[in-house]
Amino acid sequence: MKNARKKSIFFIIMVVCFIVFTESIAQENKIITGAERTEVWLPLIKNKKIALLVNHTAMIGNRHLLDTMLELKIDVKKIFLPEHGFRGDADAGEQIKDGTDKKTGIPLVSLYGKTKKPTKEQMKGLDAIVFDIQDVGVRFFTYISSMHYMMEVCAEMGIEFIVFDRPNPNGDYIDGPILKKEFTSFVGMHPIPVVHGMTVGELAQMINGEGWLSGNITCSLTIVQNKNYYRKMQYSVPIKPSPNLPNDLSIRLYPSLCFFEGTEVSIGRGTYFPFQVIGFPDKSFGDFSFMPKSIDGMAKNPLQENKTCYGDDLRNLDTWEQKMTLSFLLEYYKKFNYADNFISREHFFNLLAGTDELLKQIKNGMTEAQIRDSWEKDLKKFENQRTQYLLYE
Repeated sequence: MKNARKKSIFFIIMVVCFIVFTESIAQENKIITGAERTEVWLPLIKNKKIALLVNHTAMIGNRHLLDTMLELKIDVKKIFLPEHGFRGDADAGEQIKDGTDKKTGIPLVSLYGKTKKPTKEQMKGLDAIVFDIQDVGVRFFTYISSMHYMMEVCAEMGIEFIVFDRPNPNGDYIDGPILKKEFTSFVGMHPIPVVHGMTVGELAQMINGEGWLSGNITCSLTIVQNKNYYRKMQYSVPIKPSPNLPNDLSIRLYPSLCFFEGTEVSIGRGTYFPFQVIGFPDKSFGDFSFMPKSIDGMAKNPLQENKTCYGDDLRNLDTWEQKMTLSFLLEYYKKFNYADNFISREHFFNLLAGTDELLKQIKNGMTEAQIRDSWEKDLKKFENQRTQYLLYE
């Protein structure tokens, strides 16, 4: 009996030790974002007048970066706001207004309203800018455009630009056409593919290194890197980066489905599952149906509002198997009987694509494989070009 009890106690001790050991290993391998590495960034900004370019994703655990900085007595003078605003609840394309943070009284300055590049007056008296926003690694996601303009004005005024890096949930591959200069816009500012496979820190280094800021100027740039992160790993975003990217699947489908924004086909804006469904008000398009409606903080007057759309439910797809594809777009072009009006907003479609070649290829009846072949040479060139700026191989 005593031996049995001893064996039982020994077994329990071994199980507890195993659990402690595995939890310790897991903790050691846990991804630590740039914002969480206080010991690295605190010396960089202590005793300096700083401003933040952040939104609701700038979190350290359950606390916003701003709260942590104020507790550490950092002199935060103002907060610059990208698309979707400080709280991340403004609709796509909705103008953001200047204001004041109710909790702290710190001025809020919009970079998605009358101006997208900060004025020198707005930057006056600042020593450094901290950028901390969760990106999704897709060229037309506008947070990186706001980063570009902020880097540019920092270079012009001799102000430090510091990126608190975060993992890229689409960082495991590159894909899509390279943007041509004549299609530069706020939804595409750099000659990179649709899916560029870099973190914002790596991209900032490339913007600087390739002379993509106006006049080939460069800014004083520091990257506070992620720890325990590498490019090919699956990264589940803890906070939705924008109102219509509510989960990992929507983020992985975003590079493929965003092209529908140039058509009359709904990709679920105005539902609680945006970028996870496809549909059009025609019963011949599929058995699955949904009805877009205005939703506060997500979609105002969405495409095909209050109309029953028929098409495809993508919510059962394997999240991490999703990569950019033209198959959805080509399938719905076929459902439209190859009509010229399938792309109803041609200019915007071309801005998303970064070229007018894609639309020509689609209208000429090229297959996805043939279209992809036309990207191959440029993608290989880009892959080599970006190598020197990568941090997480």
